[in-house]
Amino acid sequence: MINQDTIGKIMDTARIEEVVGDFVPLKKRGSSLIGNCPFHNEKTPSFHVSVAKGIYKCFGCGKGGDSVHFIMDHEKYCYPEALKYLANKYNIEVEEIAQSPQNIEAQNARESLYIVSEYAANYFANELWTGEEGRAIGLSYFKERGFREDIVKKFQLGYSPDVWDALIQSSVAAGHKEDYLERTGLAIRNDKGKLYDRFRGRVMFPIHNFTGRIIGFGGRTLKTDKNVPKYVNSPESEIYHKSNVLYGLFHAKKAIRDADNCYLVEGYADVLSVHQAGIENVVASSGTSLTTEQIRLIGRFTQNVTILYDGDAAGIKASLRGLDMILEEGLNVKVVLFPDGHDPDSYMHHVGSGEFKKYIENTRKDFILYKASILLKEAGTDPIKRAGIIRDIVESIAKIPDDIKASVFIRECSGLLQIEERTLLSELNKIRAAKFKKNSSNHNNSQQFQNPYQDGPPDNLFENPDPGAAPAPEAAPDNDQIQEREIVRLLLAFGHELVNWDKIDNMYIGSFIMQNLSDVTFEDALCKRIIDIYRDEIENGHLPVANQFIKSEDREIQDLAITLSTSPYTLSDNWYNKHQIYVRDETVNLKATVLGGIFHLKKRKVDRMLLSLLQEIKTEEDSTNQEILMQRYSFIKGVEKEISKFLGSVILK
Repeated sequence: MINQDTIGKIMDTARIEEVVGDFVPLKKRGSSLIGNCPFHNEKTPSFHVSVAKGIYKCFGCGKGGDSVHFIMDHEKYCYPEALKYLANKYNIEVEEIAQSPQNIEAQNARESLYIVSEYAANYFANELWTGEEGRAIGLSYFKERGFREDIVKKFQLGYSPDVWDALIQSSVAAGHKEDYLERTGLAIRNDKGKLYDRFRGRVMFPIHNFTGRIIGFGGRTLKTDKNVPKYVNSPESEIYHKSNVLYGLFHAKKAIRDADNCYLVEGYADVLSVHQAGIENVVASSGTSLTTEQIRLIGRFTQNVTILYDGDAAGIKASLRGLDMILEEGLNVKVVLFPDGHDPDSYMHHVGSGEFKKYIENTRKDFILYKASILLKEAGTDPIKRAGIIRDIVESIAKIPDDIKASVFIRECSGLLQIEERTLLSELNKIRAAKFKKNSSNHNNSQQFQNPYQDGPPDNLFENPDPGAAPAPEAAPDNDQIQEREIVRLLLAFGHELVNWDKIDNMYIGSFIMQNLSDVTFEDALCKRIIDIYRDEIENGHLPVANQFIKSEDREIQDLAITLSTSPYTLSDNWYNKHQIYVRDETVNLKATVLGGIFHLKKRKVDRMLLSLLQEIKTEEDSTNQEILMQRYSFIKGVEKEISKFLGSVILK
């Protein structure tokens, strides 16, 4: 167990914008940083990071928290694992205190899979550089392929000896359990219960996750036996899900951001060759066809993808179908085709790094135009085939979410296909209309999640960062939750500031609110817990601050505090620049802001009391009791009028 001093140091050192920025490209907007949420698919940013508060919040899927919770949510780490990740990032020494063997085993089960994978990678690398068989076969192979030693070491390439249980014996001798070797796929158990190495007599390509930890392997055989598969990859495991992994991304992510472009290749060797050529923003799908998850992973860093194909005609045609998925995710796609049957690996070694770079820059084409030229060449003069190809190309254009971009491709394809632009536009509209109808039908049949911001400002005043992410608002709840949460928001936002009205001296707004609500009972259970904590702290001589709740160990309290401390809305610059209308900040008149919150809640409570009294008066048969009730009603009605006078309206907020 990590001691509290170390936890405190980690929490104080970790900067939310740096932690999140390792995974999500962030842009400045107002007082926040925004980006596309890494937890759900979106094309318009609804993910906000508050540097001042040290928190993140997505107004699309609702996830929020601090640096530790971000790592927990993103990397699926437990709390101690997330703390250790941050400690490693900021070079903080982790001091731990003893805990029970049961807790250690439970916490370390997943960690053990990472540890045994790291051990295997080191074992394979050591065999490559120091083992007699490894140097003679594995290292010689990489050198013959033209890979420099620095590239071999950077990607931790290795060699697995052609022995049935070499890794197993070494791992067990080092104290690792056979169970973890089997769960990671490094070892396989046969029908007789005998355990043997999966990767025997193969050069090894370790696969890293987003943060650089080894989660799986690809192994290439050097034998010519056709019955032996050329590549063997790690199976799915608790730490390795191949559809969510891109080979080389750990080494490429910074270069992808810097270049605002990602080169996508087919195999491990292609990544190494392109990287060696000085083009570091290159990745490959990890032993699988390109998946939507992998495309979205690229989309976190750039909207531009360049596909590097080999010259195999069958492979090109098969891949065209998969590339439509990239268009559908809103990314810009260009294609480079290598000549004479070369792939990126062979062509780089054939012409050298300099010429390789020039070739890529000079020959890349937009995917749509590339697809049109390839298919038209195949169709020749056959009118039936050409008609089918034209529809195929328009279907690809229909997947592009950007209307302007789609219209540009329609115009360019009109000339290339020798078809009138209006004919292509008509076909495009038919396809989109059919898709819209289908999506609308699915949307109406699906259950929508609740929008917690149903009382937000009007659309013409504020810009919602992701209009598509927020569902239609439901009717306001028939309780006091909205008003009660507004009080909690005011306490978190302004509770630590001094009252500066009505000649009140030396009183904090938090104390002022609690005094004025001493006669109010909160109905919302979560709000009541926060109010009770706030009241207890004040009675003990401490003024709570927002961070106390934002970093609470109670996740429900933490989530509500984060939600109330952030907003999905940004005041539009056009509101003033275009319309010359100034919108007053609520901090300019804190008296109105605070008293407004208090009186709106009290008015809601008073209206409930009046309604209840009216019901009692109607059902009360004793005239004396009825008169008492009428007097109470008259008194409370007077209170309600005074509240309404301040608010200037009897309409509930």
